[in-house]
Amino acid sequence: MNTNKTHNRRSFLKVSAATGGGILFGFQILGCQSEPRLPSFIAPDITIPDAWNTLNGYLKIGSNGIITIMSPNPEIGQNVKTSMPMIVAEELDADWDKVIVQQAKLDTDLYKRQLAGGSQSIRFGWHMLRKAGATARQMLVEAAAKKWNVPSSDLTTDKGVIYHQSSGNSMGYGDIASAALDIEIPEEVTLKEPKDFKIIGRDTRNVDRFSIVQGKPLFGLDLKKEGMLIAMIEHPPAFGMKLQSFDASESLKMPGIRDVFAFNSLPEGTQKQWTDTNAFPELIAIVGTSTWQVLKAKKKLKIRWVQDSEAESTLKHDEAMSTLVSQTPDTPARLDGDPIGAFNKAAKIIEKTYNAPFLAHNTLEPMNFFARVTQDNAAVEGPIQTPEYLRMTLSSVLDLPEDKISIMMTRMGGGFGRRLYGNFAVEAAVISQRMKAPVKLIYTREDDMTQGTYRPAYKVTYRAGLDAQGNLLAFHVKGVGIHGSPVFANRFPAGAVDHYLAENLTQDSNISTGAWRAPRSNFIAIAEQAFLDEVAEAAGKDPIDFRLELFDRVINNPVGSNNDYDPQRYAGVLKLVKEKSNWDTPKPGIGRGVSAYYCHNSYVAQVLDVEIQNKLPKVKKVYCAVDCGIVVNPEGARNQIEGGIVDGIGHTLFSALTFENGSPEQNNFHQYRLIRHKEAPDQIDIFFVDNGIDPTGLGEPSLPPIGAALMNAIYKATGKRRYTLPLVQQETLLG
Repeated sequence: MNTNKTHNRRSFLKVSAATGGGILFGFQILGCQSEPRLPSFIAPDITIPDAWNTLNGYLKIGSNGIITIMSPNPEIGQNVKTSMPMIVAEELDADWDKVIVQQAKLDTDLYKRQLAGGSQSIRFGWHMLRKAGATARQMLVEAAAKKWNVPSSDLTTDKGVIYHQSSGNSMGYGDIASAALDIEIPEEVTLKEPKDFKIIGRDTRNVDRFSIVQGKPLFGLDLKKEGMLIAMIEHPPAFGMKLQSFDASESLKMPGIRDVFAFNSLPEGTQKQWTDTNAFPELIAIVGTSTWQVLKAKKKLKIRWVQDSEAESTLKHDEAMSTLVSQTPDTPARLDGDPIGAFNKAAKIIEKTYNAPFLAHNTLEPMNFFARVTQDNAAVEGPIQTPEYLRMTLSSVLDLPEDKISIMMTRMGGGFGRRLYGNFAVEAAVISQRMKAPVKLIYTREDDMTQGTYRPAYKVTYRAGLDAQGNLLAFHVKGVGIHGSPVFANRFPAGAVDHYLAENLTQDSNISTGAWRAPRSNFIAIAEQAFLDEVAEAAGKDPIDFRLELFDRVINNPVGSNNDYDPQRYAGVLKLVKEKSNWDTPKPGIGRGVSAYYCHNSYVAQVLDVEIQNKLPKVKKVYCAVDCGIVVNPEGARNQIEGGIVDGIGHTLFSALTFENGSPEQNNFHQYRLIRHKEAPDQIDIFFVDNGIDPTGLGEPSLPPIGAALMNAIYKATGKRRYTLPLVQQETLLG
């Protein structure tokens, strides 16, 4: 297909000769920060040119054919550092074995949406990255055609080599890269048809795999800089408290301690961004020369905290949300038909309420960040999902222009939404500014787990009205959560029911909340899909057939025009998982549950087999059908899906964060239960829908529905339904 360029040529593609005889292509993305180094797995007889110019470029070709591709988006384990360069390399027709990938720093002049969140990196980068590779390839081909004095249409490319079949001539990209400087940037480029992909769709190992397994310094906690001090913080022990006074005399006497001081990371007048969710901006910093010294000095602090606002407890939250969910908001989120009238005519009404607790993010790598702030500029580096918004906040807090602030991203030991909120990076910068020295801030696990920015607690009530034949007449969902409702008013079964009502309510709290893997969907999918199973049973119908009937209604005669899902794709994954799991064939001694959900532009359906062992559920097998469009890297995709399934099962069964008088009752893993290796599914089978559609989200969609598949399977195995998460407490399956 042909793609018309919409950008100014020189803003889209910058070309500059490299001193080593190569060519640099910049594609509205980023330049590398340091010289690339050849990975050990590339053939030893291939070396990088001695002299490479490092510009704000995206694609760099050396004279010997080695290619460096910059990866612009933060890497949090979703494998974009591999998959995004794969897209460029595909259209370039590069030899992937001769590609070096580097993490790019923040540069919003060259790249848009340099962010890890919402499972959107590949979706938003798809066309731009393909154009980048295709444009570079076309310029190289034109340069070769000019050199050989033949039509460019007679030339072909493969694995970084240009061929002229008639004459038998060939040359590597590195041999012609400099000559491509004289080629005019094309107005249009031809992109490959999916059937011609050689790199996209092929299992490709993580580009950092050798560095990871060898323990090379990739993560923020690995970072060391000359003259760097170590800092830790102390925050109030409970939400609703603030600092009154502190005594650091004993701490300051300890070896290696440079200073202890109180500070405000978001002082009055700060231009806050949405990423500045922080219940504790007023902190105490402990700064020294080593982590161990600072940790010991932190324990010697004598601090007086005072109550600033009413303390909150889990019981208070639950009571408040229960009161709210019984009320009617002024304006419904969506209203189709006459639900009240339909419920009055229903032969059977099913009503259930589902509850979920606060959840911590608990990334394997606790929060940390490096900062070097001077009077004139700031350089910060560490694991952050939202570098652009961090720079905006730092500009306001440090009183520095944005162009004087450099942000480099390290690989992250987990994000799950926690690193969308960069309070820890701002704190590091403020401490560095105060100390007039480079500083690395490190949170302990207890600091991180009690600091806030949790997955909200939720409560939702569902009602369904059936006629005498088991047809769904009316549907009503009302949800409330801390700082926001979990209900998506226009998602399924909206559009499938003539009389439909969705209502949203929100409960305020001084406990800070934020995005947690698959925000809102991570709970509402469980409640919705568990409830639909119960409705299907009340209607006397198979749960998959019941859902498919509703999708047929949306396909053939939808209610309303604002339904935000494609019913055919939705039904497609259900049909696929039904087939692959042999749904209609019972398994003795096994409870089977099904669930399907749409989020982040993708569709996932799952069947889960569970066995009750010693009063605990053991997941034997999960069948998972996924429609996420073209799969760039199947190996990476499977890893994401499997991770989401295991994560979802674990939190459904075990995880909860509770409060007493505003203080978190769990501060480390001896109290906060996560899934263990032996509790993961014995087997996960994944099936992708091959439809050729452009890629959509993948990092999050497999998590939301799995909890409902588990709950539905447990019901089949035990005969009892459950409505409150987590399902397991004190190693016993509870109601």
